[in-house]
Amino acid sequence: MGEQTASFGGLRVAAMESRRAEEMARLIERLGGRPSVSPSMREEPLPRNPEAVDFAQRVITGQIDAIVFMTGVGIKHLVGQIEKHVDKTRFLEAVSDVVTIARGPKPTAVLKDLGITPTHRVGEPNTWREILSLVDQSQPVLNLSVGLLEYGEPNASLIAGLEARGARVLNVKVYNWELPIDTRPLAANIRAIAGGHLDMVLFTSGHQVANMLRMAEQIRLTRELRAGLDKCLIGSIGPTTSESLVENGFTVGFAPEHSRMGQLVVAAAEQAAAILEKKYGKTAALQILAPDAAAGEERELPPDLSRTADLPVEVRNGAGRQPRAIFAAADQSGEVPSDFDVVRDSLFLRACRREPVERTPIWLMRQAGRYMSEYREVRAKTSFLELCRNSDLCAEVMVTAVNRLGVDAAIIFSDLLPILQPMGLDLEFAQGEGPVIHNPVRTAHDVDRVRELEDVGPLDFVMQTVRKTRAGLPRHPIIGFAGAPFTLASYIIEGGASRSYMHTKLLMYRDPGAWDALMSVLARSVTRYLNAQIAAGAHAVQLFDSWVGCLGPEDYRRYALPYTKAIIDGLTPGAATINFATGNPALLPLLAEAGGQVVGVDWRIELDTAWKTIGHDRAVQGNLDPLVLLSDRDEIRRRADRVLKQAGGRPGHIFNLGHGILPQTPVDNVIALVDAVHELSAR
Repeated sequence: MGEQTASFGGLRVAAMESRRAEEMARLIERLGGRPSVSPSMREEPLPRNPEAVDFAQRVITGQIDAIVFMTGVGIKHLVGQIEKHVDKTRFLEAVSDVVTIARGPKPTAVLKDLGITPTHRVGEPNTWREILSLVDQSQPVLNLSVGLLEYGEPNASLIAGLEARGARVLNVKVYNWELPIDTRPLAANIRAIAGGHLDMVLFTSGHQVANMLRMAEQIRLTRELRAGLDKCLIGSIGPTTSESLVENGFTVGFAPEHSRMGQLVVAAAEQAAAILEKKYGKTAALQILAPDAAAGEERELPPDLSRTADLPVEVRNGAGRQPRAIFAAADQSGEVPSDFDVVRDSLFLRACRREPVERTPIWLMRQAGRYMSEYREVRAKTSFLELCRNSDLCAEVMVTAVNRLGVDAAIIFSDLLPILQPMGLDLEFAQGEGPVIHNPVRTAHDVDRVRELEDVGPLDFVMQTVRKTRAGLPRHPIIGFAGAPFTLASYIIEGGASRSYMHTKLLMYRDPGAWDALMSVLARSVTRYLNAQIAAGAHAVQLFDSWVGCLGPEDYRRYALPYTKAIIDGLTPGAATINFATGNPALLPLLAEAGGQVVGVDWRIELDTAWKTIGHDRAVQGNLDPLVLLSDRDEIRRRADRVLKQAGGRPGHIFNLGHGILPQTPVDNVIALVDAVHELSAR
């Protein structure tokens, strides 16, 4: 069996993490657990904070000798709350002149972003005890005025310790810990614990304990929750969290050596063998824990493991993101309530609905393509059109890409143009030339031979790709797509790629009747095609208008907008719709007018300007220049951060490129972008 590694062996693991919930779920899955991660708290900045303004003025006037920064998010809120009342530059300069103590890496990073290097950084595990130890060893506070920037509730032990050492403490509060806006996942986890459906519960903050109990009281399950937790193994990230658990009457089963989320998950996985052996016996435990299972191998789970959750169980190798074996649970058992769905309530679909999310979701156009060796291996064995018709291969390349990149949604692997073949167009993907239409449409007579797609049967391979991709990625939203009428018409008329779109515009201008007939046929055909994808299981669909940038606003309004709008108006309700065009930012208000919940934006305009132009009643998707992925990692991170800052944390931003990934792009650079967006947006 080879050297054994830590694995959950299919155990059901709950966690209360909020900012990094998706990352926590992936870590648990990677070690063979079935995650049920429910955000349990959010920072709610104080709407009016005169105490913070008073504190800032005291710092500027030299009345504060030292400042203890407990939280990076709190620093950001503090600066935001005071900058309308005091000079921000003067305040930061004054902070630089006093003694500053940062409680760990997060406040250190935020201070450095503001141009301040803290005088002292508290060592692990970054609790109030380490702060007082640092004060005793390196920074006496006798007769000093110490500002204490708290997070959530004040730390009475820290305040008492500083005062006992002779400090005058000015406690500054900038936000409250509140329940998440969407409490359904938290309520679902409480019900699952109360019902005995979970094996482990992981806590990464003491405030999670308080909010869990607060939610349990609201849904009248406090007693049942406590009884359920008595039967679970409880993991704590560190001393402060452990204290909170113990104070509330819970037994801490384990904690990692260092207070880091990844180490907590590994420590939890190391406890799994004992739980499995106790529940099922040593033989069953070893069977499930085997880390070197062959890819795709089916294994029978013990009855109690196979019946409880509707989430996938993934056992992964330790080296990367690619799954080694996937065990799908047999049925639902009440672990989640009927009104909660892991995909519907995903970051991507919530962002499409402009709901607040814990971090910005990201997916990428052409996220499965020639830049990946796995795709090139598949592509070498078949032609492109044959690949598009092979739903097994299409699902395989996308599942591989999503698992490797760690993105938050999966667009099906297909192409814009296969829809044209059953409509009577002679399509070929010529080697070195790209798509070619051998019987292009140039006249009104030619338009008459374009057949409307009244039956989507000839394209059933696309619907099979939707179903199989969804089956392979049961926790990810699946995006279907089609070409918008103008782009499809341009391919049909030009016969392939074009620089001037001369033939397209000549038909538009010279024979508006023929143009309307062609575009109407395309609009009705695309509507049926996308509705078939939605019926097959697509959670969202995207219209690609890749060539419409050759039009000005007047021509777009007359020759393209009515047909795109007709498609969007005709789509089955319930699926999110993304309207994406590239090449001309002046068209963005008209894209919004055409409809859809989300407007895709390319890199030719700043995201904040684009969003203002589109209107804040729509979500936006974009908009990093794909060529940035050919630069170094630092530049990728800097440019990703710039896009996120332009989004400004407003609900409704989906991170994407301004167009597809280029074939020359290093895969590791794409992974670096995904990781950077996840990390930077979760701060």
